[in-house]
Amino acid sequence: MLTKEALKEFVLNEGISLFGVADAAGIKSRFILSQDIVKDLDRALVLGYRLSQKVLDSLIDKPSPLYYFHYQRANVLLDGTILKVAELIQREGFQALPVPSSQVIDWEKMKGTVSHREIAELAGLGWRGKNNLTVSPLYGSQVRYITLLTDMPLEADKPLQEDCGTCKLCAEVCPAGAIGDSPKTFDSDKCRIQLRKFEKIQFIGTMICGLCLKACKGIK
Repeated sequence: MLTKEALKEFVLNEGISLFGVADAAGIKSRFILSQDIVKDLDRALVLGYRLSQKVLDSLIDKPSPLYYFHYQRANVLLDGTILKVAELIQREGFQALPVPSSQVIDWEKMKGTVSHREIAELAGLGWRGKNNLTVSPLYGSQVRYITLLTDMPLEADKPLQEDCGTCKLCAEVCPAGAIGDSPKTFDSDKCRIQLRKFEKIQFIGTMICGLCLKACKGIK
């Protein structure tokens, strides 16, 4: 029988850094998916891949080709691993809906099919940081996430009751000035405008930055 512990062991052996299970029943209405498709999918598995500290350390004031390639390969690993997890779950007779790691559906609101960040936080992998990203106690904001929705009756993890406290390292390095004193004061418009500028850099061609990730290394 496929257990939660077996799934965690499998993904860690695949090179994944973090694994959690969230109760997604209360947030399904916010998914950009047909409610008929997700009506029975009350559990969300979330995987996290820790980015290379040295790659992030190489960033000075903008994204680099090295970071761009690393970012893309991390997404490939996450997407490939979640497909394998989906197959394992389906072999057990349950439903599995893998959600791409980096697919933007609404560019103006910078939203994907589901919020991997929100699900990671529900699964106890971190809390929402001042930079509007999930902050892992172990790895800070230096993690890429991916989600799989399922009807497999796995025990859900509990959200963490923590926050960033007085830390403002991400705000100090943000080139857009988008980061305030709390997630609620994060200025997504300023962030998006800056990402559009970075997108035009030679060999980048996508809306990435990485500077607040470099600054946010976790607390443990």
